[in-house]
Amino acid sequence: MTDSLGNWRRTHYSEELDDTIEGESVTLMGWVHEIRDLGGIIFVLLRDRNGITQVTAPSKKISPELLSEIRKLRKESVLSVRGKVQGSSKAPGGVEVIPEEIKLLNNSEQPLPLDPTEKVKAEIDTRLDSRYMDLRKHSVSAIFKIKSAMLHSVRVYLEDNGFMEINTPKLVGSATEGGTELFPITYFEREAFLGQSPQLYKQMMMATGLDKVFEIAPIFRAEEHDTQRHLNEVISIDVEVAFADNEDVMSILEKLVHNAIEEVKKNCKAELEEIGVHLEVPDLPFPRLEYDEVIDMVNSKGVTLHYGDDLSRAAEKVLGEIMDGYYFITNWPSDIKPFYVMPHTEEPEKSFAFDLMYKDLEISSGATRVHQHDLLVERIKKQGLNPDSFQRYLASFEYGMPPHAGWGLGAERFTMCLTGMKNIRETVLFPRDRRRLAP
Repeated sequence: MTDSLGNWRRTHYSEELDDTIEGESVTLMGWVHEIRDLGGIIFVLLRDRNGITQVTAPSKKISPELLSEIRKLRKESVLSVRGKVQGSSKAPGGVEVIPEEIKLLNNSEQPLPLDPTEKVKAEIDTRLDSRYMDLRKHSVSAIFKIKSAMLHSVRVYLEDNGFMEINTPKLVGSATEGGTELFPITYFEREAFLGQSPQLYKQMMMATGLDKVFEIAPIFRAEEHDTQRHLNEVISIDVEVAFADNEDVMSILEKLVHNAIEEVKKNCKAELEEIGVHLEVPDLPFPRLEYDEVIDMVNSKGVTLHYGDDLSRAAEKVLGEIMDGYYFITNWPSDIKPFYVMPHTEEPEKSFAFDLMYKDLEISSGATRVHQHDLLVERIKKQGLNPDSFQRYLASFEYGMPPHAGWGLGAERFTMCLTGMKNIRETVLFPRDRRRLAP
């Protein structure tokens, strides 16, 4: 029979217990991580958000009734313990708790779908199927504490630099950037789509006078990629700035990334240690490579890449071997970039587009945008799209659209850089990919 919480409330997390409070009474709450019954003494490892506390129940110090209750506990049951802190060199954190009273708040079924102690390793699909239990592992929850700290640092940095947070629609009635790779949905009696990016809305904001905006929100890509780097729903960190060009927003981006790494390194020491990552803060500015240089570098390593090609996976891997860290690729061919990317005036085959890379992983794309209405229409047509599908968007360019630039940074890919994860699914609570729509 399980108990209700009643008037019991947690007084301490595991990490707050040390020899300075030896002899004090505490109330702990968490999950039964492990039980070791040695007959005359029982050890219960109680796990909470931040750590593990050893609850030590010697038969000579506690009542037979309490010992019997403890002996019945199952792994991963929810438990609250009241007891006194006692020093113990062999216990986690150098202290243990001698129980005086326990509350079994909820029992766990057995057998478990996976082992939170990780003595028995589970494949990624098994872990994702039982994500609620997978996240009980400190090595997994650490990833999301780091991701949370990164997103917090991003918001603070942008707000401190004069940016306003906005929220744009995720339900759209027509083509967005390219008219493809969209998820159609039924919107009452009409067809609509899940937004693949806030790009067009960000640009429209530049016509409003609110000239520095950002958004952190989900985006949806109906791509059939089934790789360790792609998902169909991710969080995008998007920035747009009026009266600015690609160099201006590249500077914002590299400083934001640099600041986020500093903040994570400072505020997530325990989490980084938990996952075995030594985070290096990169130097500023990040190196710049022109697309033409990349072509030569890749070809020199035996990987064929022609002008006008996007980077193949083989090309990215070669670059990752050469460039150890963060770097920009600039001056991309116009034809392989979206219609809203500004081409060079003198060399229109080139554009003011850039990608931010970390080793072999693209984490951000941005550019100076086209702000002239007629050029934008021309670019839309050149890419085989119908300007009529973009009427509402184009209208904002007819009445005084300033020059502007911006970028989008993938939150999950950036988290991969911060945590060393090789599979992007590790950085999402409940990933959505080509095969997975649950839990």
